[in-house]
Amino acid sequence: MILWRRTVPGNEKAQPLKKDERLPEEPFVSIIVPARNEERNIRRCVESLLAQDYSRFEVIVVDDGSTDATPRILDEIAATNPHKDRLYVLRLRDALPEGWAGKPHALQMGTQEARGQWFLYTDADTWHAPNALRFAITRAIEGNIDLLSLGTQQELPGFWERVMMPMAYLGISMMYPVRLVNDPHSPVAIANGQFILIRRSVYEQIGGYARPDLRSTLLDDRDLAQVVKSQHYRLQMLDGRDYVHVQMYSGLDEIWRGWRKNVFLGSRGGLAFTLLQLIGLPLVSILPFLLPLLLLLRKIFRPRSMATGTLVLVSALELLPVLGYRAWLDREVRVPWYYAFTHPLAGALFEGILAQSTWRILTRTGVDWRGRSYYTQKQPVSTEKQAVAGD
Repeated sequence: MILWRRTVPGNEKAQPLKKDERLPEEPFVSIIVPARNEERNIRRCVESLLAQDYSRFEVIVVDDGSTDATPRILDEIAATNPHKDRLYVLRLRDALPEGWAGKPHALQMGTQEARGQWFLYTDADTWHAPNALRFAITRAIEGNIDLLSLGTQQELPGFWERVMMPMAYLGISMMYPVRLVNDPHSPVAIANGQFILIRRSVYEQIGGYARPDLRSTLLDDRDLAQVVKSQHYRLQMLDGRDYVHVQMYSGLDEIWRGWRKNVFLGSRGGLAFTLLQLIGLPLVSILPFLLPLLLLLRKIFRPRSMATGTLVLVSALELLPVLGYRAWLDREVRVPWYYAFTHPLAGALFEGILAQSTWRILTRTGVDWRGRSYYTQKQPVSTEKQAVAGD
């Protein structure tokens, strides 16, 4: 019940656009897509962006040293797409500058080429409904929002994606409840890097990703949102599942490496809270499912025990709320109800991911992503508890 009350959706469900709803004057928007070895996704993403039913925009794809078929696919789109005049491909060929992480660097390079009054950052593994941009810019301007981020519809075609994503959703929504993110009086801030719309003037005033504290971040979306909100600009998260879809990972190996790179860094409570998570995660994800097994063993080996009834009650009190909450999570991410019974498997796997992420970053063993390694050199890693006022 506590988890449900903390993570239940609030006012982030925006009214959909009316059929012909448009702004009196549409500002020019620069859509910036960082891409590194995205041959599986890039065509669908870019073509969906070029097909937006918005009048004034450009698409800047930052090809960040791709070694697969990404450059060739981008060349094909630039040569054949009906809206190719809106597309600009920026190719980064030099080594990543010292002190930068790959994605913040690609985004910063893209913004330097952008002409828009607004920037839209989106990932290469997303694809967008034709009215996604019009929806976002309309709601941002109507609400006088400086940074608007949309939650996306997660496409989960495989077994492991369906097992793991609800648990990831639980962790993120517990630490960053949307109602607090949208509360200007709360310091809690996060954005979804799959869709971030920000005013150019705000981006430039805060220093953007060229800020020393944003250059090397592996949590470019969260950290940008925190800077924006700390400078008293307006931040809002909205449910955008009708407008933007994404398939983040494919298979357990990608899921493991993808979450390993940032699950420790994304913890709001630093090292102390991470240790608490490592203790608490098995208690809320595995132990409730073990109690029925203990009950069965007790019935087999001690059939006349007077404590059996108490154990049944304790088991029900533990298991039924967990199953109910997981069923709600599954509906939110559109996973079949019976995946609730994989909850202990997801808990065990995330326990391993969190433990390995923590160990690799604190010991500078490093985490890898897209052919690059981070936290392998002696650089400061804060383990102090971050401010959580407003919870």
